[in-house]
Amino acid sequence: MKPMTRTDLPAEILINELQSFGVRLVDPGAGAASRRGGAGPSDHKAVTIDGMTVMVPVHNAPAFESPYLAERPDASGRSRIIRDGREVGEISFPLQPRFYGLKTADGIPYSKIAVLHGRDVLATTVLQTCVRFQSRAKTCQFCAIGQSLAAGRTIERKTPAQLAEVAKAAVELDGVKHMVMTTGTPPGKDRGAAILSESAAAVKAAVDLPIQVQCEPPDDDAWFRRLRDSGADALGMHLEAVSDRVRRRIMPGKAQVPVERYFSAFKTAVPVFGRGQVSTYILAGLGDTAEEILAVCRRLVALGVYPFVVPFVPISGTPLESHPSPTPAFMHSILEPLARMLVDGGLKSAEVKAGCAKCGACSSLSTYERGLAPAGGVA
Repeated sequence: MKPMTRTDLPAEILINELQSFGVRLVDPGAGAASRRGGAGPSDHKAVTIDGMTVMVPVHNAPAFESPYLAERPDASGRSRIIRDGREVGEISFPLQPRFYGLKTADGIPYSKIAVLHGRDVLATTVLQTCVRFQSRAKTCQFCAIGQSLAAGRTIERKTPAQLAEVAKAAVELDGVKHMVMTTGTPPGKDRGAAILSESAAAVKAAVDLPIQVQCEPPDDDAWFRRLRDSGADALGMHLEAVSDRVRRRIMPGKAQVPVERYFSAFKTAVPVFGRGQVSTYILAGLGDTAEEILAVCRRLVALGVYPFVVPFVPISGTPLESHPSPTPAFMHSILEPLARMLVDGGLKSAEVKAGCAKCGACSSLSTYERGLAPAGGVA
C-alpha cells in the first residue's frame, strides 16, 4: 500500500463513525457477500477492525455520501480507511463462508436458509413473514423483513430439518461458534416461541452449537422454560424503542405490547436462562433521548438483562429510509456510561452464550467494555 499521512482513531470511535456514516467501497465485491433487506443488520457488510468484526452500512443513502472510503483490499484482504485524504485506520474483510456453496437435497441454497453475521455467527429468520408487516398501520417503520423474501434471497419458512443441516455444515466448514434464530411474529399467543422451540431442538440434536432465540414476549411465561428445555441457551426480547411516544410512532403494532409487559417477561425469563443470558435490542436514534435509554438500561441491568444498544441504520425501501442515523457523539454519550453500568452489574458480552450481544458486530458497546474493571475491582 502507498504510504500517506495516518491519523489513527481509537477503535470504539472509528466503529461509531463507520456505523453512523457508513463507508463507500472502492471494491463492493470484497470479502463475504453484503446483506440487503431482511431482519437484523441489513444493507451492511462485515469488516474486522482491531480484531473485532463489525457490521457497517454500505448500501443505504448515508453510506453513499459517507466521508469514509475503503480502498481496494490487498492480497491478504486488508484495506485502508481514508477520510479527507488521510488514513484513519485499517479494516479487513471476512471471506465468503464455504457453506454458502452448498444446497439442500431439494436444491435450496444454504444461504437462503441461514447466513453468516459478523465473523462466526450463524443467523436465520425462521419465519420470514410477520403479522405486523402486512399493514403499514401496524408495521415497524424500520423493518425490512419482507424485502429479502420478495427479492428471492430467502425462503418464507425454514424447516427444523433444513436449519439442522445448515447449522451442522456451518460449524464443520466455517467454524461457526453460535447461532441466532429470530422470527417474524406469527398469529397466535406464543408469538413465535413454538416454531423457535422446535427449530432449536432440531439444531441441538444435529450439532453442539449455542443458540439464542428471539421473539416478542409470549402471552404464557411457560414458554421460557419450554424454549430452554428445547436447547435454547439465550433469549432475546427486543424493545427497539423505550419511550411510549417513540414506540407508538415508529412501531404502532408492536407498541400494543406495553414496555411493562416486556419487563415482567424479563423478570420471569432471567431465572430460567441466567443473568446475562436474556437480552434486548435497543435502537438509538429513533427519538428516545440518551437519558431515557440509559434509565431503561439501568432497570434492565438490575434484572440481569443485557441491553444491547445499537445505532439505528436506515434501510432502503422502508418508511424510515431517509431518517438520519444517530451521530457518533450521541452514541458515545450512551455507550460509555452503559459499558460502565454493565461491568459494575456483572454483565459482559464475552460471557453471553449466544446471540447479538455476544456477537457485538452491530455496535461498539463491547469495545467500550474492554479494559473496564468493576468499581473498586481489577479488570
